[in-house]
Amino acid sequence: MKVAIMQPYLFPYIGYWQLIQAVDEFVIFDDVHYIVRGWINRNNILVQSSRKLFTLETSEASQNKLINQISVGGNKDKLIKTIRQNYKKAPYFNSVIGLISDLLLSDEKNLARFLVTTIREICAYLMIDTKLIVSSEVFNNADLKSADRLIDICRQLGAGVYVNAVGGKDLYSKDVFAGKGLQLLFIESEPIEYAQFGDAPFVPNLSIIDVMMFNSPDVIHEFLGKYRLV
Repeated sequence: MKVAIMQPYLFPYIGYWQLIQAVDEFVIFDDVHYIVRGWINRNNILVQSSRKLFTLETSEASQNKLINQISVGGNKDKLIKTIRQNYKKAPYFNSVIGLISDLLLSDEKNLARFLVTTIREICAYLMIDTKLIVSSEVFNNADLKSADRLIDICRQLGAGVYVNAVGGKDLYSKDVFAGKGLQLLFIESEPIEYAQFGDAPFVPNLSIIDVMMFNSPDVIHEFLGKYRLV
């Protein structure tokens, strides 16, 4: 069985969803420290043919707190307005804006629970059937650090393979995982390109919102398979 473990991010880019698709069980790592100016509460969308950062406000956020100890701020309406303005002419706007608006207008105040819901709902939209597990609800191993904690989660789940984002190559050793009876693999995405607005150059690696606005769920599902495990 293959397992991946990753922090919850705000409408992350397609590589995040490829990682979910690539495994049998995906652990949403909500009980690790919040990363200031990371991707937990912000991402990029297309604005006038360029990437533009958007941020979900948080309340009293700090890198000394866990993600599930952070509260959501109050700029959700503004985010919806921004998304509407910049994607109203996209081919799948009418089917996507309702989903995104409903997610952003949730009454949930806890950042981690809010993000978990968005991940679950977008997985359903993209026809991803991987089992999602919330770390804080299942595992009691916060005293472990770095690779030891990941290995322990895999052990508790009975996994034989741990799949990590390719950026983890400099962090984790295949030999260390092998010594614990686990195969460590890294996911490498293949280039993905699709038509955006007009003839402007393609802007890659934007929020999944951009992918959904310009592509049908069936086409996105094909995109999800464009990776290799190394």
